[in-house]
Amino acid sequence: MTRWTGLLTVMVLGAGSVRCDDAKPAKVTRAQVKRTGPATMEIIPVEGQLPYCMLFTTSEKGIIRQLTLTRENRSIRCEANRPVANTRFRVPVQEGKVRVYVFFSDEPVQANWVARQLYELRDREHITAMDLRLPGRIFVETLEFTPETGAVVDAGSTAH
Repeated sequence: MTRWTGLLTVMVLGAGSVRCDDAKPAKVTRAQVKRTGPATMEIIPVEGQLPYCMLFTTSEKGIIRQLTLTRENRSIRCEANRPVANTRFRVPVQEGKVRVYVFFSDEPVQANWVARQLYELRDREHITAMDLRLPGRIFVETLEFTPETGAVVDAGSTAH
């Protein structure tokens, strides 16, 4: 019986040396920004994301832009490891650094709902899915991109 007691004592003392605050949850990366030129970028969702997405940017000057415009004005299908809308997006240099908001959803979402709420939340440092009033499951990824001067866009490029 003393062996079992000793073993249990060692296990308890060993488990007690692990601090709970050391176990921080890792931040999940849902998308990446890829620089394709001085003022152009691609947004690439990583594996395992919800099937629909839409992109907005907010600039240092406070300008909000919707990047994924469709006729229906809804989120679009986004494939993992492929640029959103198979497009390069151009960021105006004069607007400075932008925050890129990637909204992933399990169903198509009306972009005007998101735009209205982004405008209402424009003074917040961070926006999460909990801040939004949207249907279904929503995940938000916030990325940053700083355009650089000296960009010459080729007439045959797909920059937008």
